[in-house]
Amino acid sequence: MRILLLSHSFNSLTQRLFGVLRAQGHVVSVELDIADAVTEEAVILFKPDVVLATFLKRRISEAVWARTVCLVVHPGIPGDRGPSALDWAIHRGDAHWGVTVLQAVEDMDAGEMWAWESFAMRPGATKSSLYRREVTHAAVQAVLRALQRFMPGSLQPTAVGFLGSDSNMTAQRPEGLPNGQIILAKPKVQDSDPNKPGHTNSAAITPGTWNPPMRQEIRRINWPSDTTQTILQKIAAADGSPGVLDALFNHPCRLFDAHPASAQIIAVFSESEPGTVLARRGPALLRRTVDGAIWIGHVRKEDDATPTQPTPPQSPAVNVLKLAANRVFATQSTALPELPVPLMREDGQWDELRYREFGPAGACVGWLDFEFHNGAMSERQCLRLRDALRWVRTRSTQVLVLAGGQEFFSNGIHLHDIEAAQRVAGDSAADASWRTINAMDDAALEVLTLTDRITVAALHGNAGAGGCFLALAADVVWAHAGVILNPHYKNMGNLYGSEYWTYSLPRRIGEAASRALMRERLPLSAADAVSRGLLDACFGEGAKDFGALVLEHSLALAAPHNLAQRLAQKQAQREQDEAHKPLADYRVEELQRMHRNFYGLDPSYHVARHHFVYRKPHAWTPRHLAIHR
Repeated sequence: MRILLLSHSFNSLTQRLFGVLRAQGHVVSVELDIADAVTEEAVILFKPDVVLATFLKRRISEAVWARTVCLVVHPGIPGDRGPSALDWAIHRGDAHWGVTVLQAVEDMDAGEMWAWESFAMRPGATKSSLYRREVTHAAVQAVLRALQRFMPGSLQPTAVGFLGSDSNMTAQRPEGLPNGQIILAKPKVQDSDPNKPGHTNSAAITPGTWNPPMRQEIRRINWPSDTTQTILQKIAAADGSPGVLDALFNHPCRLFDAHPASAQIIAVFSESEPGTVLARRGPALLRRTVDGAIWIGHVRKEDDATPTQPTPPQSPAVNVLKLAANRVFATQSTALPELPVPLMREDGQWDELRYREFGPAGACVGWLDFEFHNGAMSERQCLRLRDALRWVRTRSTQVLVLAGGQEFFSNGIHLHDIEAAQRVAGDSAADASWRTINAMDDAALEVLTLTDRITVAALHGNAGAGGCFLALAADVVWAHAGVILNPHYKNMGNLYGSEYWTYSLPRRIGEAASRALMRERLPLSAADAVSRGLLDACFGEGAKDFGALVLEHSLALAAPHNLAQRLAQKQAQREQDEAHKPLADYRVEELQRMHRNFYGLDPSYHVARHHFVYRKPHAWTPRHLAIHR
């Protein structure tokens, strides 16, 4: 089929469906939802069989949905309507949720349901994490099932065992009922308010009920009375956007990236009042709760709002840079005690980096997690990773697993952090870019020169730009089926890229294929990346079981009788490559090109970065995505 993906942005879900549908042989083009006239023109040009709306913030034009089958992916169960579906589900504490594929009509989320897929809500997961993992997986299944119902030339789905909808009925899914099937039952009478925390009967949502955007009044934290779990749940439900409006050091800001503190930390500050900021660690500030404490990793300052007067939806805050809390409040946090933790430690103590070891002496696997928020790496984080890799060299292991983060392996340099440098006296975005890319190169160099053990990059989540090439610095690269890679830089203002990619990529796929890949600028599924030689293996359907499988395979790598021979071959190859062309030369050549991006006359990188971090509306769809143009 000819399928037009219509989306507010080319986000992770859209990219995943883009890859899956193309792999099935469909002709897929993309149009970003810029204006009705632009979408109508795209439909005329492409003549799609189906328009698939993956992520929209407004209605589809009647001129489109009245003439072409338009299927909308909605992150909610049958009967749920509205833009804050996941927010409400987390807020209520629902145990199960789902994704529906609805036909577009005049009212949003009100059309006929073509398919749906349920999933269990992962305890403690943030909205962004659920969206990238459970929602995306369920959406793929539901979309594929919906497309099986498509009849060319018809605006109606074929019947495949689905029951008709009834506005007086409630869609329910008892345990054991296969996904994609629903039964209809009279709705239960509820005394409880579904907007209140603790309401868990998501099946009681009546089809056609509009659930409004969740207001900050509902998200607001009451520090003297809210428990740690309640606060974490509120921040989780607002993760990514819009955050929870609050205040730190009497300055209004939005809170993101929260983690529970350990019992040992709580005991130290047991006499402090709830809401008090107590200490700092890495990017985060520690804040007391009524029954414990939480680490707040990232915040966004509000320049035109106060906690008692939330920013109106039509008047967004001036300051939209989400940054490490410790950086935003650097002056205030210097007076706080720092509470560092060892890299190698027991469970329960949160920090961005953690190292563990598995297996017996002589066949031991080292495991390095670096959970950087949204996969973005600031200069500070790059240097922390570099130092951790240097310390890891002192450990007697046979295999080192670079596990990255559970949500992202890495997305390269931290563009928000770089943008913020423009507000610092004596600094600039160009200087911050230069420092960060050099620090990122330092981390990649540590991996490339670690020749006395096998290195494995295990991609639990997506990887982009420099994060892809940080992974490719390892000897072996694995991912699961849900991972998307964007191994290119050009979309960010024609950046050339560094991280030794001109060495790592050609040694895997050759010079010609490397040049073609970097020009293509398209996302790759893990399976596609394996077929092209970027990845060595793809196993597991999702992140849930991937870590256990990686450990199993890594222990097997550490145990063979010929490991010493394999390491000797690795060292010899590195020496041969160095003699042919030193790594330092690759770095100099790459950074010469990057220097032009940062300091040259062409401002494309700075413009693209500014538009990215401030979420400026798209003016057009990139031509490599909109093949109909």
